[in-house]
Amino acid sequence: MFKKRDRNEVRVIRHARVRKKISGTPEMPRLCVYRSNKYIYAQVIDDTKGITLVQASSLDPAMKGQTEEVDKTGEAKLIGKLVAERAKQAGIDKVVFDRGGYLYTGRVKALADGAREAGLEF
Repeated sequence: MFKKRDRNEVRVIRHARVRKKISGTPEMPRLCVYRSNKYIYAQVIDDTKGITLVQASSLDPAMKGQTEEVDKTGEAKLIGKLVAERAKQAGIDKVVFDRGGYLYTGRVKALADGAREAGLEF
């Protein structure tokens, strides 16, 4: 009768609902998070132009040696610091945080904490 939705489908619906309210501007771009089971990705996006200003991921060559001795949550914190450093170099101080429909716990929270520690304001 009714098909049960899988977790990712529910996440996409939640993300669309949040995206109605959140938009990145040139003054305050959007820090978007995507996580898979193995990796985590973060992008700073200007939605008015539709371009990615800076990005970092756990597949990034800059993270090659650092991520082997930490767990996935520690890796997310390092990614947050890396994306914040790159945003600072690009002249971005404030961002709007877009958690991508994920709950604000675990790796998503660690990425946000890492970005805040590196000086990015939400």
